[in-house]
Amino acid sequence: MDFTNKNVIITGGASGIGKAVTTGVVAGGGHAIIVDLNLEAAQNVCKELGEENATAYQANMGDSENIRTVFGKILEDFGQVHCLINNAGIVSTAPFDEVTQAEWDRVIAINLTGVYTAISVMYPAMKAAGYGRIVNVASVAAKRGGGLLGTSAYAASKAGVIGLTKAVAREGAPYGVACNGVCPSLTITPMTCHLGEEKMQKIISTIPMGRGAQPQEIANMILFYASDLSSFATGEISDVDGGVTMDG
Repeated sequence: MDFTNKNVIITGGASGIGKAVTTGVVAGGGHAIIVDLNLEAAQNVCKELGEENATAYQANMGDSENIRTVFGKILEDFGQVHCLINNAGIVSTAPFDEVTQAEWDRVIAINLTGVYTAISVMYPAMKAAGYGRIVNVASVAAKRGGGLLGTSAYAASKAGVIGLTKAVAREGAPYGVACNGVCPSLTITPMTCHLGEEKMQKIISTIPMGRGAQPQEIANMILFYASDLSSFATGEISDVDGGVTMDG
């Protein structure tokens, strides 16, 4: 997919799905702007891909003020950002009656409010330029009400992302700003590898394809929506879940 002369922000771009997306942007000739809490990991990815092809910024996606500062700096540094990929997030696996207020607030802050804040900084500039691609990573949990990895707080945060994606798509469409979402199921990343074999097999048993996804398999759909191949698509929420959802 062609990203020639495109500047693309990837939150959580230093590992897992985000790193696969970052690699795809650079392979397509674009400049990857990695925004990650782990600055050292982000800088290492830049070195891997060539520092002329990628730039690292540190941000806490649970801190709206920090997001506005960092994303404002990115706009200053690059002038135009063509695409924003909201990939960063955390999982919450506690049963509903064990979810504390603190956990709820933290999950919503990072997974939903952080996405809103990032978009709210970039949207006016994209609108003024008459061009923008926003891709939000939601989850199969948003449609199922949890049950695989994330439970109530996680499912609610990702369902919010889906609603936000559609609203931004509707309002941005007349101005050349497209917004789409991707819903993965189990993906083999550092975030999921700590689950243990028993838990992993239990999740895999619910996936018709009988396996978890590799990060690149999720990244391919994200990159499609980030590219001009998806020029007539907006407000779409695509399941990349091995057949878990199969909704119409």
